[in-house]
Amino acid sequence: MKIKVMRDNVIDLLVFLALALVYIVESIVQLFVPINYRTKRISGDIVLITGGGGGLGRLLAERFAKMGCVIVVWDINKKAVEETVEKVKSQGGVAHGYVCDITNRERVYSTAKDVKREVGRVSILINNAGMVSGKPFLETPDALIEKTFDVNVISHFWTVKAFLPDMIDSRRGHIVTIASLAGTVGMTKLVDYCASKYAAIGFDESLRIELECYGHHNIHTTVICPYFIKSTGMFDGVHTRFIPILEAPYVADRIVQAVVTNEKQVYLPGIFRALLLLKGFVPWRVSSMFLRALVQDAHPDHIVNKNYTKDIDNEYSKKLLLETATETLEQNYRRSNSSSERKP
Repeated sequence: MKIKVMRDNVIDLLVFLALALVYIVESIVQLFVPINYRTKRISGDIVLITGGGGGLGRLLAERFAKMGCVIVVWDINKKAVEETVEKVKSQGGVAHGYVCDITNRERVYSTAKDVKREVGRVSILINNAGMVSGKPFLETPDALIEKTFDVNVISHFWTVKAFLPDMIDSRRGHIVTIASLAGTVGMTKLVDYCASKYAAIGFDESLRIELECYGHHNIHTTVICPYFIKSTGMFDGVHTRFIPILEAPYVADRIVQAVVTNEKQVYLPGIFRALLLLKGFVPWRVSSMFLRALVQDAHPDHIVNKNYTKDIDNEYSKKLLLETATETLEQNYRRSNSSSERKP
């Protein structure tokens, strides 16, 4: 019995090594194949973009529309949604807008049903919405930490749950996670942001593996890990050394390219792929020294919107108060019922 187990293990290992070699060679060959010969057709696909009211989301909407896609814009800001929709339409594209708070699970599910009924089945989902507080860890309000995670990663669970079943039924789909290089390294004033982006990267990889395990090979996932981006409103005013801040149009073009070529992971700029490999080999003090020199202040105080963070704190305080009151009422109700049942 032991000999048979050992033999099977050896065979599995040899098969693994052979397939690994094939996949590595295949990846190297693809580097020399022109992009035009390895792109998929997405004209006519319905592309839903969260946080599509401005910045990178709006640029993505414009680009996918030019490729013949039907655009669905989700954002919490009604005016921003309308502006993106009008801009896409003015360029000859087809776009639909919905106001949706992606941190509200039930709102996500109900709005997703509206999209399916009014527009059709979403085949490309881009989880683009994001937020950053930019405060030292001990100065970050609890509510703001929760909000950062709700927007940057928890919302992905709700949007993917809402649209993945249709992708499975159609045997076709693509889920894009806009993460960050901050999800691969730590940075000062970005403890909550970095942690949420680490989680987003883990979400993408775990989802991809699960889809493959269940045989859903026609549903692709892509995670995008960009450096700081200009003109998106999140990191305006940040000054970096050695590596320049990225231009938003370049990032948008690169995301579209990643989708049509089914790339799994994209690091922008690409040099970070090599730097991340080095991170695992050099002493911690070397990594720390480099990161602190690269970005001396990831979020200068003068660009933090204090009124916005105060509003978020008040909003979550009300939410927690309501949840506590509801829980107390439920406990009292259960106790009352238990007491009634014990009476003779």
